Amino acid sequence: MAGQHAVTPSRDPSDQLSHAWTAVSVALIALVPVADLFLPADIHLAHLLVIPVALTAVLFRPRRAAVIAVLAILALVAAGAERMTLTTENVLVQLASFVLLSVLLLLVSRLLERRRHELLGLRHVTEAVLRPLPRRLGPLSIASAYRAADAGTPLGGDLYAVARTPHSTRLLIGDVRGKGLGSVADTEIVLGAFRAAAHRQSPLPELVALLEGSVCWGLNDTTGSTGGTGRADTGERFVTAAVIDIPDGEPYVHVVSCGHLPPLLLHDGEVTTLDVANPAPPLGLGALADGGYTPTTFPFAPGDRLLVYTDGVTEARNGDGEFYPLAERAARWTHHRPHSLIEAVTADVKAHAATGLHDDMALVALLRDPAA
Repeated sequence: MAGQHAVTPSRDPSDQLSHAWTAVSVALIALVPVADLFLPADIHLAHLLVIPVALTAVLFRPRRAAVIAVLAILALVAAGAERMTLTTENVLVQLASFVLLSVLLLLVSRLLERRRHELLGLRHVTEAVLRPLPRRLGPLSIASAYRAADAGTPLGGDLYAVARTPHSTRLLIGDVRGKGLGSVADTEIVLGAFRAAAHRQSPLPELVALLEGSVCWGLNDTTGSTGGTGRADTGERFVTAAVIDIPDGEPYVHVVSCGHLPPLLLHDGEVTTLDVANPAPPLGLGALADGGYTPTTFPFAPGDRLLVYTDGVTEARNGDGEFYPLAERAARWTHHRPHSLIEAVTADVKAHAATGLHDDMALVALLRDPAA
């Protein structure tokens, strides 16, 4: 993906399928006037011509659909000419209706093509902003899952990123207030600041303070650029976040929480909630952080798993309105590897949510290599 900025046109599902369907459509269209030669006068197959036009309009490009529509219209004219009924009122009405329907189907095809272009562009944006996490970093195995609340939108307000220092791995997980495309700008600000600074060996409180400064600058800048009529007042725009440092050679994990949900430690069949001693306010509300950003240290031994998440997971409700009990359910999977753990949690959350998932959702699982 590096270096690619232009959005390439969307393609048919496959060239082979496209050519095969075109051949089938042409054969069906040609069959209608031929079959009419041998059928009784009161039997007509013209209504079958709408099938190839409609399916081509939905599945393939508008240009291909237009070709199929023209061939179908010509077949309808040929069938009427064969029976010498082309100028009758019934056939003329039928022909006019078919032309109108074909035009409407072509308009639908154009809208679908435009939507495919938009989704392709959003995928490029997502891959540039929310980069896929590596499967392995230092002594850690990593897996993640991401789901945006808005249907068809691959990027929302939840975020995660990892970075390496010479002797540790750093992880950020956060949740921008709001959801969907309206929060993408704030997501980009936080991730950009983290990637620019996390690889340095500066202490964790300094990194969080830098994130706070970047978020405050970004919120003020975007609000000022719209004359004070931005997406929301700066006092209502913030980012809950957990910033985590995992040293390579020490069986510990250091956590600074800025109003975010606590990580879960999966160890030897048990799940422990890692509640920090001094949580800070969410990023963007740094004026309230009188005590600074104090890390809390927890054990994280070889073979342990760490699960971080956003509230889209824990606030999923079942039919009785009950929240998803992540810590309780995670106890079933304490020996899973990260990829299997993420798959188990996401499948269980979807099964729990009776009316579907209505918020952005992010999950990251880490395993410290037992050999580390």
